[in-house]
Amino acid sequence: MDATLIAVLAVIVAAMVFDYTNGFHDAANAIATSISTRALTPRVALAMAAVGNFAGAHLGAGVAKTVGDGLVSLPTGVASLGVVFAGVVGAICWNLTTWYFGLPSSSSHALFGGLVGSTLLASGGHVKWGNILDKVIIPMVLSPIVGLILGFLVMLAILWLFRHGQPGKLNRGFRYAQTVSAAAMSVGHGMQDAAKTMGIVVLALYTGGYQTDKTHIPQWVFWTSAAMLALGTYSGGWRIIRTLGRKIIDLGPPEGFAAETVASAVLYFNALVLKAPISTTHTITSAIMGVGATKRLSAVRWNVAGNIVIAWVITFPAAAAIACLVYLLVRPIF
Repeated sequence: MDATLIAVLAVIVAAMVFDYTNGFHDAANAIATSISTRALTPRVALAMAAVGNFAGAHLGAGVAKTVGDGLVSLPTGVASLGVVFAGVVGAICWNLTTWYFGLPSSSSHALFGGLVGSTLLASGGHVKWGNILDKVIIPMVLSPIVGLILGFLVMLAILWLFRHGQPGKLNRGFRYAQTVSAAAMSVGHGMQDAAKTMGIVVLALYTGGYQTDKTHIPQWVFWTSAAMLALGTYSGGWRIIRTLGRKIIDLGPPEGFAAETVASAVLYFNALVLKAPISTTHTITSAIMGVGATKRLSAVRWNVAGNIVIAWVITFPAAAAIACLVYLLVRPIF
């Protein structure tokens, strides 16, 4: 077994570990609101999220191509595989750190930050700053704003349309509706987050010389990435589920349905139309905040929201810094 193959396998294994951590870190994105409103039991919700993530992975080719070819440029060879490996490990470390503290940070931005950080230290590496701005920074700023505004407007519409309804009957109806909205959110999460792992694997295959097309995604990459994300999701990220489902606002079934519907719509639009790899975490969290603000501004626990926003802001540079340290450690090996 030659050195290049070993390096490619090391990157693929690291990518799958990242995919798994992404699953249990971001499981809350799809099902926290459904669990907190008792629309679904925890294990049923996680199983549904796992299936949705698996299905959504097969619809995320556009996002995978953006991650694999659109963010950094690396020369082929073993040394560049060390760059990719360090970037992925940096993202894994940040995912585990924020999971430990129960902060719903973005696994996507951890991955992008890790790749950028290690590439900056690499000889011959080039960061595509224009694409980073268009595909990462601008969506990172806009998607939470859109989620916040749409969450507020959709919840207002629900309150107006059902203003004469009986609360008990409405809650039962919205619990059923949440099954649909949570399923849609799960598929959207798979379209975004499994696709990012697929992009890393394709980047490793191209950099290692095992394929000549920077954007071709072999079928086995679809299946393994989808399976690892689904397994991670089913394992559950209970710390973050509690943060999203209980600590930002007190959610009822109508609020949960509104937040999930808005977040999934934003994810679908970006994955299928813009092919932009946005953060599912940012989108659902901001939608929850927007929904909660319809009650009254004080209904949102802004101190918790503030801690989450701080985690959002520091994710990219923190993952980049960790990746730089990892790269300095592994550079003699690759």
